[in-house]
Amino acid sequence: MRIGVPKEIKVAERRVGLTPAGARECVEHGHAVLVEAGAGTAIGFPDEAYRAAGATVVDGPERVWGEADLIIKVKEPQPVEWARLRPGQVLFAYLHLAPDRAQAEGLLASGAVAIAFETVTSPQGGLPLLAPMSEVAGRMAPLVGAQCLMLHNGGSGVLLPGVPGVAPGRVAVLGGGVVGANAARIAAGMRAQVTVLDRNPRVLEALDAEFGGRVATLHATRDAIERAVAEADVLVGAVLVPGAAAPRLVTRAMVAAMRPGSVVVDVAIDQGGCVETARPTTHAAPTYIEEGVVHYCVTNMPGAVARTSAVALSNATLPYLLRLADLGWRRATEQDAHLAAGVNVAEGRVAHPAVAAALGLSLSE
Repeated sequence: MRIGVPKEIKVAERRVGLTPAGARECVEHGHAVLVEAGAGTAIGFPDEAYRAAGATVVDGPERVWGEADLIIKVKEPQPVEWARLRPGQVLFAYLHLAPDRAQAEGLLASGAVAIAFETVTSPQGGLPLLAPMSEVAGRMAPLVGAQCLMLHNGGSGVLLPGVPGVAPGRVAVLGGGVVGANAARIAAGMRAQVTVLDRNPRVLEALDAEFGGRVATLHATRDAIERAVAEADVLVGAVLVPGAAAPRLVTRAMVAAMRPGSVVVDVAIDQGGCVETARPTTHAAPTYIEEGVVHYCVTNMPGAVARTSAVALSNATLPYLLRLADLGWRRATEQDAHLAAGVNVAEGRVAHPAVAAALGLSLSE
């Protein structure tokens, strides 16, 4: 099979869908790999490294999209890329279709098969291709929050770790999954006062056991969310419903009740955001102030640490990519129900129930 690796074109996105090491594995399996020139240069993967791995490096995106049977990339295709897809071609990437009807319609019109990293499941019930980037985003969130708290960034001037004689800042983490747990670990390591809210008792029990009481845990009732948000210097939105739009658990009134200069880092923004005042931003213009609160809502947070992120993502996706290339998407998904859960759009129809429900479409469309 011919596997295509285009250069990412989303604003300030420097990750690459396949590393040279991953390309070598694909070639060893007997597949041809086409890599757009410069796809990995920004993060230390020069074209020469891909050639040494056995890949063919081509100028511009036209040949990659035009000749590849299977496209692997990181972020959702941009409008110009929808037009390059063709019937039967397979796209393997993060899609986040629930809040993005325009993209969904573009994929449906293309006739391509779009398999989303974020809805592939595992036998253990997790999301193995979302987890690496959730870990990165979760670990970034308190660091970003600490930067945004600085006065020159519009923040309140609070130092999250505090100093002797001055209390540390407060971090509220809404959601105790992969993003939330990683955010709590870093925030606690920074010596902030950390509270994690979740509705799953087992999640709260696991976090309590891990931190030994150093991180407070609360059942996420509306009352608990209101109080935690109002007291937070940094609020991390880490809510996820696989494939569906994130629930808006933090209202505008709750944000308005925060101290001026406090910070919202809504990691759930890829799925529409869990904070009412959140709207997508980019690394080129990552923040804005609303209700007196600094909002950081970058839809590709891990792109800021693209080298680490690209390696972690390629490590996770490679076994699934090889399965798709070795067997073809139909046989691969017939044999693996967890990979089949990643199929969001297939040849002009919506194939994932949560995506269909979020967009108000039927599975037959």
